[in-house]
Amino acid sequence: MKPDLQRIASQFALEGAIASIDSLGDGFINDTFIVRTAGDAPDYILQRKNRSVFPDVPAMMENIRKVTEHIRRRVVAAGGDPLREVMTVVPTRDGALCYEDEKGDFWAVTVYIADTIAYNKADTAELARKGGEGIGKFQAQLADFNEPLAETIKGFHNIRHRFAQWDEALARDAAGRKKDLAEEIGWIESRRAEMLAFWSKVEDGTIPTHVTHNDTKINNILFDKQGRVLCAIDLDTVMNSTSLNDFGDAIRSYANTGDEDDRDLSRVSLSLEMFAAYTDGYLSQRAAQLCPAEIDHLAFSARYITYEQVLRFLMDYLDGDTYYKIKYPEHNLVRTHAQYKLLCSMEEQYPEMCRIVRETADKYR
Repeated sequence: MKPDLQRIASQFALEGAIASIDSLGDGFINDTFIVRTAGDAPDYILQRKNRSVFPDVPAMMENIRKVTEHIRRRVVAAGGDPLREVMTVVPTRDGALCYEDEKGDFWAVTVYIADTIAYNKADTAELARKGGEGIGKFQAQLADFNEPLAETIKGFHNIRHRFAQWDEALARDAAGRKKDLAEEIGWIESRRAEMLAFWSKVEDGTIPTHVTHNDTKINNILFDKQGRVLCAIDLDTVMNSTSLNDFGDAIRSYANTGDEDDRDLSRVSLSLEMFAAYTDGYLSQRAAQLCPAEIDHLAFSARYITYEQVLRFLMDYLDGDTYYKIKYPEHNLVRTHAQYKLLCSMEEQYPEMCRIVRETADKYR
């Protein structure tokens, strides 16, 4: 039975009468709709949050409230436009940050920022640079944020936690697919020690933690019609972690010459041009704030996050595709292979990636 979107949207403190509600986008996790209103009232984004991914939606929405209010104060202080340069959470008519329907699903609303451009892929170096500037700006705006944030997804980007899940998935073999995946499982196991060594530096504080977005693909940055960065959106995964996770996750998508689920692996590689452009944009905002250990591991973070994604896609395939939305039965395995090809390209070009980071950081410090 389809949800009554009109009734659900009416639970929120919207301005203007609801004219229409239509599906928006094709996200992996949440179901997203655009609520059009009559007259001069703003339009809105309505989302059903995925309970299997976000077990505590009220805590997640509290994180978003704290972070967006902090950014809004920074935007106002800088003379910017708080209605366009930061997301605006719309409460329910009872003042809550989300609405729970009769099925136990949680819904949330934000103001739709009109006259903007969003990209599904960075297809020019200049766009990659602006994306890097956008995430760097988001992190910089939160550099002095010191309120506690809930861990909305347990162990997100924590490879020690992911390995615990991975070992359980291997033992479970829920979909009976393990017997056909010896090569792919070998890809994961051969890099286990290296990835744990990196994460241990986060655990012991050598690499510090900050507020991070944790889902930095380019379609989570809004641009105005002149191509200027407006703000980061889709803040469901905002938590405390290392800033390097945001950088690595962005490189995984921005600098990939193919698609995340590309069937043609000959198209998949790391573009050093795009890597350099994103690095330049990011470090233009963050170089002065990052410590030496963060700079030293910035390039490695792209390998780390891409490896983690190989593991997560393969783990979901082993489990019978319970986490990511799939379009066909082998989709997660195709994603695994494409991400592994990208990882191998990063490993081959790693010395040059490190050189680019060092020289760019020096330029901005």
